Amino acid sequence: MQEVKILWADDEIDLLRAHIMLLNEKGYIVKTVTNGNDAVDAFKNNNFDLVFLDENMPGLTGLETLTILKGLQPNTPMVLVTKNEEEHVMEEAIGSKIDDYLIKPVNPKQILLTIKKFTENKRLVSEKTSMAYQQDFRNLGMILNDNLDHEQWADVYKKLIYWELSLEKLDDSSMHEILTNQKSEANMQFFKFIEKNYVKWMQKPETAPLLSHEIFRKKVFPALEDDTPTFFILIDNLRYDQWKVIHEIINEYFRLEEESHYYSILPTATQYARNAIFSGLTPLEIEKTFPNHWTNDDVEGAKNLHEEFFIEQQINRIYRRECKFSYHKIIAMEKGKEVLDILPNLMNNKLNVLVYNFVDMLSHARTDMAMIKELANDEAAYRSITASWFDHSPLLETLKWLSQKKVKVMITTDHGTIRVKRPSRVVANRETTSNLRYKQGKNLNYNEKEVFALKNPLEAKLNRPHMNTNFIFAKEDYYFVYPNNYNHFVNYFNETFQHGGISLEEMIIPFATYTTK
Repeated sequence: MQEVKILWADDEIDLLRAHIMLLNEKGYIVKTVTNGNDAVDAFKNNNFDLVFLDENMPGLTGLETLTILKGLQPNTPMVLVTKNEEEHVMEEAIGSKIDDYLIKPVNPKQILLTIKKFTENKRLVSEKTSMAYQQDFRNLGMILNDNLDHEQWADVYKKLIYWELSLEKLDDSSMHEILTNQKSEANMQFFKFIEKNYVKWMQKPETAPLLSHEIFRKKVFPALEDDTPTFFILIDNLRYDQWKVIHEIINEYFRLEEESHYYSILPTATQYARNAIFSGLTPLEIEKTFPNHWTNDDVEGAKNLHEEFFIEQQINRIYRRECKFSYHKIIAMEKGKEVLDILPNLMNNKLNVLVYNFVDMLSHARTDMAMIKELANDEAAYRSITASWFDHSPLLETLKWLSQKKVKVMITTDHGTIRVKRPSRVVANRETTSNLRYKQGKNLNYNEKEVFALKNPLEAKLNRPHMNTNFIFAKEDYYFVYPNNYNHFVNYFNETFQHGGISLEEMIIPFATYTTK
């Protein structure tokens, strides 16, 4: 055990000799003083890992001493020990940023527990977490080889994210490496599952999980049955792990009513997945029903210009009741502030749809900007930047305002992203799409072991601009590069976050419903 130094200030320190002797026997070094002034002097001249302060000392009281010590070293844990159980004393102690609070008479077990909590907590948690993951590692390893269904795959992914978020708080790099390898193994098996089942899902919806084009019909419209305004918030590119991080902030203001998920359609790209969400149709159905509102991949121009139109058409086609709604796409801070200003007016709508594009811009910025690439150099850093954006965003301000009203809030995304690491060579003609995780085109040449190929896209309810048009989707963490300038593109895109292909991160999507507290 690392040497732990404790400062204990109490004007009746002689009555605590038995406690101090026990701590010495346990290997702790305890410096004792009988008043606040001596505690301050000792604290200035030594480095302590923990401080016990008697609340009722002559001269400087425990709370007065606490204020001085916190001014010197705010991060040193400090525990107030007192006979006084009055509420105002506790409130004052909390306001003075006390770390813990013990009522006299204290027993040795209380003292030991408090010391371990503040001086050995990280080690104990690390050991416990590592041990628990090692046990679950074996269980997950066996499950991955089973014939899992789509619900079980979602459970596996959520479990992996749980461990990823738990282990990132530890300094044990070996555990991180084991988890990374297990996620790779899971994605390899998940790809086989999607390859085997995806076309069947699109042909026989009763066998499928909840998919992009069913979100409004099965999740949103049922929530509109009462008069409570519903805010449907789509944060582009938000992965399940990123939602878990921002959920910790949202949870301060809202009650989580339901945590669920759905599967993004292929390609896991905005043009396809988000248009499917808002239209309630597959890409093939959108093109047939609204040919003037669908733009194929091989045509220049924006692909998501008609989202409000699609929402209106879906309401008329499926909901078939009066539904006053609004739609706002936020791609800049100024637009987010504009939405914040009109929130009182939006409360008159049954449904309000807000699309926030920040995370999508972050993933592209990470590819294009060296500084962002440095800041988001791994999964944990990518989550951290997302949380930092959210914590200072107009979206959080919007949620804070809504938390004071009676509303329902749904937060989801259209697809996730994966950090790509392995290049896969593709030979194609000029008309082939440029996306790194999927390609649509004619006469595609590729490594069959690294892709899911759709020779007949119509079977998967995808558009086919030409008779010979095929789709290929990158598996696991592969990304497509052309042989020309191969090294340049590998250096540019390797380790960036991309979407469009098949992975747990891209396809299994968070869907959270919140109500006000």
